Parts: sequence; structure tokens; C-alpha cells
Amino acid sequence: MSRSPDPAPAPIDGNGAGRLRLAAIGDLHVVETHRHPYRELFSRISQEADVLALCGDLTNFGKTPEAEILAEDLQACSIPVVGVLGNHDYECGQPQEVTRILHQAGMRCLEGEPIEVNGVGFAGSKGFIGGFGRYMLSAFGEAEIKTFVQASIDETLKLESSLRMLKTERTVVVLHYAPVEDTVVGEPQEIFPFLGSARLGETIDRFDGVRCVVHGHAHRGAAQGKTPRGIPVYNVAKPVLNRDLGIEFALIEV
Repeated sequence: MSRSPDPAPAPIDGNGAGRLRLAAIGDLHVVETHRHPYRELFSRISQEADVLALCGDLTNFGKTPEAEILAEDLQACSIPVVGVLGNHDYECGQPQEVTRILHQAGMRCLEGEPIEVNGVGFAGSKGFIGGFGRYMLSAFGEAEIKTFVQASIDETLKLESSLRMLKTERTVVVLHYAPVEDTVVGEPQEIFPFLGSARLGETIDRFDGVRCVVHGHAHRGAAQGKTPRGIPVYNVAKPVLNRDLGIEFALIEV
């Protein structure tokens, strides 16, 4: 991470060719009292990157005014924007409306719908919780547990479907929840199962061409990790970038 037979996804145009400069950030948590909180940042990102990935928790409560404030600032972004929602964006029970507002402002939501930018594929989903390794929750016992686990599986299947649709040699995965335990280290160990799921990482490792994964959610987690197969995973939650790396956004060459 730098400091400073399925239908094919529709390509969109970017600013460059060859190596792609990816800016990534998550956990913006826009609130109603903010006024143009990210306009200047998005303008600067447009000068330094070819595409921007937003990794969920874009609003604080999923309220319409919060989404509209962020959408207004996104007008300052002159490069393609892709993204996923986070758990905070679901709080008011209207994630479709948040998605609609941000889509109108230019963000392409990756929830099961991959796209290509300059020959690089982008696949993503919000992801979900469930835990890692031997402590990953399994669908056993009460119906409530099975429903919970099925929600995690459904998010993984959404990501898998997106990855299968891409035919690019280079792919970036965009999530909100962590796909590996590495990047949640630093959080209280008791809440690890609520920060992500190894099912996501296992799915990613089944596909060739994935160059990196970006996610948010773990505000006190670690900045970098790897899938079992060795694919780089970057926790780009804004608090991690600001506190641990002293930067405002991640800049990754793909």
C-alpha cells in the first residue's frame, strides 16, 4: 500500500492505461451535520489515482440526508468510483435508497455486479460476519444460527458469482467486512467473529488473477494482511489509515 458461461461485466473508462492506480478508503461515516466533508479529498484523489474504491460505512446511519451529502461531494471526483455498502449504511433499513443516491452521483455499486476499468476487474460485496479458522461459526443447531450462517454464505456466493463473471487478468476485490484474521488484529479478540469471515478469503483464493483485496470495518485492526494463498489484503478503514499510516487514503498500484 502506497502512502501518498456468465454475462460479461460492462467496462467503464478511466484515465490511464497499463498499471492502474487504485485509491481506496472505507468508513467515512458521513453525518447530517457534515458540510462537504470529502469534496477536497475526492478532488485530490482524482489527481493521484485512476479509480476510487469506497469500502462501506459511507454514512453513519444510512439516512437519506447523509447519503445526499456524500453524493454531493462525489461530484468532485473525476475518476471512476466503485464501492460497497457497510453495516452502518443498513441501519435505517433503506440500503437500496442509499445505493440509488450514490449511484446517481457516479458510484458503481459492486454488490454482485462486477465492472472493468482499463482492463482491471472489480468484484465485491458487503460481506458479513462469522469468524475465522477453527472458530468460524457453522450452520449447526437452532434455526436462528442456521439463518445467521446462511446470511454469511449468501454474501460469499454473491462475491463468487461476481468473480466468475470477470474475465480480466487482474482483479481487485472490494469488501466491507474482513476476509482474513490478519487485518482485524488489534481489535479486542472477543469481537473478531463480528468483524469478518474466513469464507470470503477462501472464496477469493479460488480465483486466479486477484491482485489485492480492500476492506474496512475494523477501525482498530491492522493495515495489511494476506489470504492463505498469499493475496494482499488491505484494511483501508479511515481510522486505520489516519492513525497507523498517517495518510488520508490508500494508494495501491494494480
